Amino acid sequence: MYKLDLPVEVKDVAAIERLRNKEQQRQSRIFNAKFRTIGVDVAALEKQVDERKTIERTEKAREEAFDADREQCDIIALMLEQREQELSRELDQAVLNYRAQNQKAETRREFDLYDPDARKKDRPARVCDDDPRCGPASLQKFDGEDLNEKKRRALQTDTTKQWLTGQIDERKRSESQQIYADNLHDRKRVELDERAQHLSKMEEECRKAVNMATNNFNQALAMESSERRRLQKQLEEDNNFAEIYNHLTGDILTENPAVAVSAFGSHRVVPDRWKGMSPEQLKTIIDIQKQQCQEKQRLKEEEKRWNTECDRQRTLAARAAMSLEQQEQEFNKEMRKRMDGYNQQLGREQRAHLEYLDNVVYANNPTAHYHGQFNTTSR
Repeated sequence: MYKLDLPVEVKDVAAIERLRNKEQQRQSRIFNAKFRTIGVDVAALEKQVDERKTIERTEKAREEAFDADREQCDIIALMLEQREQELSRELDQAVLNYRAQNQKAETRREFDLYDPDARKKDRPARVCDDDPRCGPASLQKFDGEDLNEKKRRALQTDTTKQWLTGQIDERKRSESQQIYADNLHDRKRVELDERAQHLSKMEEECRKAVNMATNNFNQALAMESSERRRLQKQLEEDNNFAEIYNHLTGDILTENPAVAVSAFGSHRVVPDRWKGMSPEQLKTIIDIQKQQCQEKQRLKEEEKRWNTECDRQRTLAARAAMSLEQQEQEFNKEMRKRMDGYNQQLGREQRAHLEYLDNVVYANNPTAHYHGQFNTTSR
């Protein structure tokens, strides 16, 4: 009734073939990595490269900081190991000294059993003929006789029990002492570790404070020294100018005729009649000497004041160093508490993020069918 074998029109066949050829050409262009330029975001790629470089620089700085911390921890661990070895040697030496002083062989309970001088210390069976231990026939013992066997055996049994009990008690006591010594050793080691860390921090902080105080003190000394040199130079120049002026206005250079009067004229000078300097000149010299003495006394007083000021500055620097050290300790304690809280918060956030990734983001893992649908068409 229906005609199903109708001929396909040529236009439709040509259109379908044209579309197929166009799709093949498009695929050849898109799948060729050499000529494909469609969909490339150069700015985004450059931004990704910059971000990657920033991350690498951050990681490098972080690794360098970790390396510095690791070196510091290695130095501290080496110091602590050396101190622990010293303490172990001291403890072993103390144990050896204790054994040599209080645990000698002759003080042991069972020493009489293996005493090498037991025969020398033991009483002989017979001292003399009148020894009361000897019987009527002067015989000490007959073969096969043991009259006190029961008492002897009971005494030996009691003695053995006492020895065993004493040995058990001694062993328990030694074990408890060993446990107590081990606990003390562990506590001491922990305390020494904490003290080493605390001392290293205190040493570093004290060194910084001392360096700061030393720099301030050296600057003050330099300023004082430069001021003193300036004053000394100015005083020396004033003295030189005064000396030059005195020489220029003195009687020697001006050739005062009153110094020596000659009978042949006032222009002649008689050296053998010169009586020396005038009283005014002597008074001037004495005044200058007094001024020099006063100046020397003043310099001594200034030096004394300077030494007192230096002592006061050193005392203030020491007090400032102690104050800075206390403030630094409190600051380090607060920073340690904040860092612990921050680390705990980071740990919780990381665990929550990992749980979110495992349970939400990566819950649906892709299969081979998902990857196989890519690169099958150009659209």
